[in-house]
Amino acid sequence: MNNPLPPLFLSKPGLLCCAGDSFEAFFAAAQRGDTRGIVPYNLEVGGKTWPFLVGRAHPPPLGPSRLLSLCAAALQQLQPTVDEALRRFGPRNIGLCLGSCDNGSEASTPAHRAFFQQGAFPPGYALPMQGAARPAEFAARFLGIEGPVLALATACASSASAIIRGAQWVAAGLCEAVVVGGVDVASELALLGFAALEAVSPEVCNPFSKNRKGINLGEGAAFFVLSREKLGEEAGGGGVLFSGFAESADAHHMTAPHPEGAGAAAAMQAALQHAGLCPEEVGYVNLHGTATPLNDAAEAKAMVTVFGQKQPLASSTKPVTGHTLGAAGALELALCWGVVRGGRGGRGGSGDKDSPLPLHCWDGVADETLPPLNFVGPCSCPYPPASPLCAMSNAFAFGGCNTSLILRRGDAP
Repeated sequence: MNNPLPPLFLSKPGLLCCAGDSFEAFFAAAQRGDTRGIVPYNLEVGGKTWPFLVGRAHPPPLGPSRLLSLCAAALQQLQPTVDEALRRFGPRNIGLCLGSCDNGSEASTPAHRAFFQQGAFPPGYALPMQGAARPAEFAARFLGIEGPVLALATACASSASAIIRGAQWVAAGLCEAVVVGGVDVASELALLGFAALEAVSPEVCNPFSKNRKGINLGEGAAFFVLSREKLGEEAGGGGVLFSGFAESADAHHMTAPHPEGAGAAAAMQAALQHAGLCPEEVGYVNLHGTATPLNDAAEAKAMVTVFGQKQPLASSTKPVTGHTLGAAGALELALCWGVVRGGRGGRGGSGDKDSPLPLHCWDGVADETLPPLNFVGPCSCPYPPASPLCAMSNAFAFGGCNTSLILRRGDAP
């Protein structure tokens, strides 16, 4: 299989979520399976209290809204790498692709509530505040980028789609480097929407368990710099390569995946082909793993379709972060970045005990109706020296928007 993608390097991520306000804290929480960031949150609407468990982040007030403050806090961590790219390539040769599915609900929800109650929008409210492009435009100004800027909203695959678009821009020569990633908040609109779908769990979510009860929403932001050259801390090492990607659209239902996981399997298979890899060369898969019955079933079937009976080690980390919606694809790719950059990914054997994979957080009660997967447990030994250094991240969204991304160690054979 031939890989049509030129070598593209992915920088160390800047990120923020309920599991940590830096990559190091976040990755360590995922290694431990630390779910303490998922906390009770009561939403007061229309005289009624709606109880949730939510992964609330705590951004410093760097922007005019919670969404933009999350965005700025993650971008601030990335600023030294962006500054290096600005010096090397110039601001007009750097683009930005940002995924989010919030569309300014922090501004629009109270503004429209005031309109319906009082007949007028509150002072200072303007339509652009609820535009899908607002966080992308803010991010470009925050970083001093003058190249093309694009906002994507493909539901829970938004930031993964943004990373793919950025790779296509660099590969096509439209930009020398692109800042890619996403941001989302656990807004009133999102919380009540998922509650209406009866998809919200009253407990910490329990992906792929017989006892699963649904999702916990979360919020966060994660960004990388994608370029043909190694930048920042990665300049002196092998770096992490963005090796392959694919998208599919099964369009089975507005909110439910294809029951056999056909679209998810198609995206994973196409990503492997794009990366020039065989299934057995993938050492770790970060699962979409929302702990909803339909998603877990579809994804488990897709994993068996793609990898057969010899499953790679895999985990869902949403019990650690909550489901961060439009930010999920980038946030979970950051875990794959840590796996590939920090250790020897693989399928079992003698391991590097200092670099465990992100733990699969669940109660261990398997759902006998699902195909068995090879979940990362506390006793997994995930780093055999002979294994290729590759990891896959999956994000599957409403409407059948499926994405699969593959990372590889830059110095891997």
